[in-house]
Amino acid sequence: MPLLVTGAELHAVATWVELVLAAVTLLILLAVTAPYGRHSRAGWGPGLPNRWGWVLMELPAVAGFLWFFSRGAHALEAVPLALLGLWQLHYLHRTFVFPFRLKTSGKRITWVVVVMGAGFNTLNAYVNATWLSELGDYPISWLLDPRFLLGAGVFAVGMAINLEADRRLLALRAPGESGYRMPRGWLYEYVTCPNYLGELLEWTGFAIACWSLPGLAFALYTAANLGPRALANRRWYRETFPDYPAERKALIPWVL
Repeated sequence: MPLLVTGAELHAVATWVELVLAAVTLLILLAVTAPYGRHSRAGWGPGLPNRWGWVLMELPAVAGFLWFFSRGAHALEAVPLALLGLWQLHYLHRTFVFPFRLKTSGKRITWVVVVMGAGFNTLNAYVNATWLSELGDYPISWLLDPRFLLGAGVFAVGMAINLEADRRLLALRAPGESGYRMPRGWLYEYVTCPNYLGELLEWTGFAIACWSLPGLAFALYTAANLGPRALANRRWYRETFPDYPAERKALIPWVL
């Protein structure tokens, strides 16, 4: 007699896969810097224009999330819709606005990075959207629960930091320029990557707001992905700019 796997069981396996991926990603990225942006280098196969690579990589987090979410029995309830709003607020910007603000004419991103990023975003969309609209249980009173209010507040602060950090980085490069400059002022006096700090706060807040293992899995994966990247960026700045402040941390002020 064949073994039947329920949707809940499949979802539990996928959630634990994401948790394991967080640990594996951390170990790999501490040893090998992902080859995109300032760390792009030959030997990673063919690529495609940077902007469209970003769109393809992030699209599953928008469209895939909506598709998985729409299949849930609770998809039209207030709390899942509120959490959907937080998710899409970030990813609509990350997919359809941010890539076209980049001043990266002529730059390319390797297909390896795009495919791996899109694969993770698909898994993550399934894990979190299915929990919110099908497997989770959120009465409307959850909108006034301290966990939801705190989480939504942390998410909002994180997104504001992320957007302002990106704006300042983009402003460093004049039209037609392709090089890098050392950012100064604001949170850049404390950490190399306040944009990553903001994103980490966003998904930590989201995890608090939905109070779920899938949300925690995503927050941990975000830390595992962005932490090593921030350390690599700090090393790059210190090697490239002799006057780069030695006391400036990579990701978390005064800590990391």
